[in-house]
Amino acid sequence: METNSSRNFIVIPAPLQALHQACRMVYPNQTNPLQVSALVKYWLGGPDPLDYISMFSNDGVPEQRIPPHWHYVSFGLSDLHGDGRVHKFSGPGLPSGFGFELTFRLKKSPEETAPPTWPANLMQSLAKYVFKSGNTLAIGDHVSWHCGLDGKKSSKIHHLLLDRDPQLASVENVSGIVDFVQIVGVFLEELEAAQRWNGMGVLNILKTLPKSGGPWLVTDMTRAKSIFELDESVKAAIENGIINEGSNLSGVNSTCVWSDRFIPRKEIPNYVYNKEEFMKTYCQLIKSSVEMDLNEQQWHSFSSGDNIDDSQITECPLRVLDCLHIVLNKEAGYLLPLVVSGRLKHGRHFTFKSVIHNVAITFVAPNVTGTSKYVSASQPYAVYGSWVQIYIPEDFILELDAAVNIFNEKNQISLPQTFYWPYRSLAISVISENDPMVMEEEN
Repeated sequence: METNSSRNFIVIPAPLQALHQACRMVYPNQTNPLQVSALVKYWLGGPDPLDYISMFSNDGVPEQRIPPHWHYVSFGLSDLHGDGRVHKFSGPGLPSGFGFELTFRLKKSPEETAPPTWPANLMQSLAKYVFKSGNTLAIGDHVSWHCGLDGKKSSKIHHLLLDRDPQLASVENVSGIVDFVQIVGVFLEELEAAQRWNGMGVLNILKTLPKSGGPWLVTDMTRAKSIFELDESVKAAIENGIINEGSNLSGVNSTCVWSDRFIPRKEIPNYVYNKEEFMKTYCQLIKSSVEMDLNEQQWHSFSSGDNIDDSQITECPLRVLDCLHIVLNKEAGYLLPLVVSGRLKHGRHFTFKSVIHNVAITFVAPNVTGTSKYVSASQPYAVYGSWVQIYIPEDFILELDAAVNIFNEKNQISLPQTFYWPYRSLAISVISENDPMVMEEEN
């Protein structure tokens, strides 16, 4: 005979139980935390990939100068159910779903009795990016957000770095392995330091300064000073790191396009066109070559070794190009000095990977090795499927560095800018999000 209790009994899937147990190990007295849940679950057609976000109260560790804070934990980037309703089943030893869940630590305000819910919206937005693009978020990565994380104009915390959560250890269950990746709110200057040097180096500096996060990297949305203002020695430490180590940022997920349809301009010197010249000569040419959208707001970085990896492209014939024109949006253009000084000068590669289209553009230094390196001095431009590679020889690196150095003076740049090297049959354009060619694509 079926009883009321047996009819109401809910079986919690083993993968979800494992994540709950990980949280209970840290919060044994908060077995029923406050949650922000998706109104309609993703597998039922809802827009939000995360089933819910749990919000825990953390007392911090005063003796270690770790303040009381709210601890947010996502559920849904990993495979919670193990039945294929959202993620393809992986199994033990492999990443569960995307292989991670997000966490976030927000410093409590003295008057707060309940956690703010805006971090849950932030985590849902990041999850949507991951589901849409297929790009995972890893420790040391950064994400450009371009506005206060809490939506307030007064906030100076506009961007994100990613680190390992200091309390939640990786979980392995029947559906695979789950890491807990913590979101850390940072200033623009701190994001740029991570781009020019490396994310982990900046995170380690943040950990040493209580006012910038402390050992557990607790985000304080009222923080008024960057690490450079909190400790004057930070600038020299980062600059020395860049000089000695270069940048370990091997690429960004961005917006970019390319074309091998190119109008030679023998009389144009090797510097920028004016805006009118560019708009007349190149807009229609590039637009007719590929569908373009240069207005994606959120940017995600990734890091790797010095060899080239073709794991994200499909098998197809290699095509050598006689000429090449690359078009980047504004933020990608601002990274060009980093590409040259932080990567190419150190014998490394750098990739712009489009978040809109299946396009990747890789700048390759002569010292780069790997079975997936398809360019050389004799064939400097090649495309393999949707992956374009550009070989930058030693005698061109300094010239390229001098040309793109103008992007170190962001406030003095008028866009679009096109750099043109006729003897190399190469052009690089950087376009503002407000340029007419972009607006036409939006309409």
